[in-house]
Amino acid sequence: QVQLVESGGGLVQAGGSLRLSCAASRSIFSIDTMGWYRLAPGKQRELVAAVTGTGSTNYADSVKGRFTISKDNAKNTMYLQMNSLKPEDTAVYYCHARFGFREFWGQGTQVTVSS
Repeated sequence: QVQLVESGGGLVQAGGSLRLSCAASRSIFSIDTMGWYRLAPGKQRELVAAVTGTGSTNYADSVKGRFTISKDNAKNTMYLQMNSLKPEDTAVYYCHARFGFREFWGQGTQVTVSS
């Protein structure tokens, strides 16, 4: 079992920045992928960004150029740097990790962007 704990959410004005963190309870050196998803009221869950064990990244079109995903294997932590935030970025953000056939989710952290 792997526990994922998100932090860093909060309330920010449009144009502002936040950095989310996802701390894993075990080494992430051997992960297949880790990523951030978000769920906004009335919308489907959306993959925001993901990073593979080798460091390849991909982003939703809506966040390209504004968000940056990264991971620190030494700290067993993944990050999401969010800049130029927009009200439409408001959602609960969830950390996700896949180790082989097993996948794990964090409890979520709320991000609210005011206009």
